[in-house]
Amino acid sequence: MRNTYINYLLFLAFFLFIPTIYHAQEGNPDRLKGEIQRLEKLSGGRVGVGIIHLESGKEFFYNKDVIFPMASTYKIPVAVKMLQLVEAGELRLDSMVTIGEKDIHPGSGTISRLLNDPGLAISALNLMELMMLISDNSATDLCMKLAEGPDVINEMLRKYGIKDLSVDRPTVALIANYLGIDLMADEEMSMDEMMKKLEDIDEKEQEAAMAKFSEDPRDQSSPYAMAKLLEKLWDGEMLNKENTELLLDIMLRCETGENRLKGVLPPGTALAHKTGTIGGTTNDVGIIYLPEEAGHVVVVVFVKDSEKEIPQREKSIAHIARAAYDYFLFHP
Repeated sequence: MRNTYINYLLFLAFFLFIPTIYHAQEGNPDRLKGEIQRLEKLSGGRVGVGIIHLESGKEFFYNKDVIFPMASTYKIPVAVKMLQLVEAGELRLDSMVTIGEKDIHPGSGTISRLLNDPGLAISALNLMELMMLISDNSATDLCMKLAEGPDVINEMLRKYGIKDLSVDRPTVALIANYLGIDLMADEEMSMDEMMKKLEDIDEKEQEAAMAKFSEDPRDQSSPYAMAKLLEKLWDGEMLNKENTELLLDIMLRCETGENRLKGVLPPGTALAHKTGTIGGTTNDVGIIYLPEEAGHVVVVVFVKDSEKEIPQREKSIAHIARAAYDYFLFHP
């Protein structure tokens, strides 16, 4: 009888202890939130974070619905729409696109720095690669035309239930507006014309335009919307298998942002991502490939209104990415 009673107590204790063990193995979202709050101070601005473990569906968001300027991260939906048109037979990736004088725009990239002679022809695929790999702005604005423009891109996003993410201007208009130049989204402007316009804008006007840039509702996204876009891309909801793999492969070869999401990840960690930078905004969004079959994690980090130098913002982004990496590696 005594042995039966002892066995009963041991049995009861074991099952009472199981939830404690399970909870200890679970990630602690409050601790993750606290770490992000600490790193937000390091960024010198406001931070938005979206994290989704793609295999389990577990999610974490910080400033989930706050709107942030996307900068060049908005090039992801541009590429998605281009590939949808390829699948529909309305665009060929091997079609050649001639670059005119007004197609050469300021910003990062090869075309504006090296290939500034009008008349050059580049394939649609090469333009998309220049847009995604090195964030070439001239290539981006040509890709946006190939994708049939902002209205068509936004229509696609709404079709897939992605709200609070809007692509509204080519990069030439976005940069011009940031610098205080009144340029509409459908207007053309060469680099020389932009430089001449800048000469007519005084310093105070330019500072005022830059200061209110993050309040402009155009070309912005919430962390939630961008994270969901990447999740739907990974799941094959937006593109067929071949084109999903093509776009992810290009993003895996992204050459910008070495000190952002991948900054303090273990060497050799695969990351399919896209960066974005303008003024007080510094972003990086992508998918981290975890080791040991632990799965894949969408990580979106937006920083806006920062008064600190870019390296400081990048350090914040890098450590947030590492926190997400560790969180789901050890608690998948």
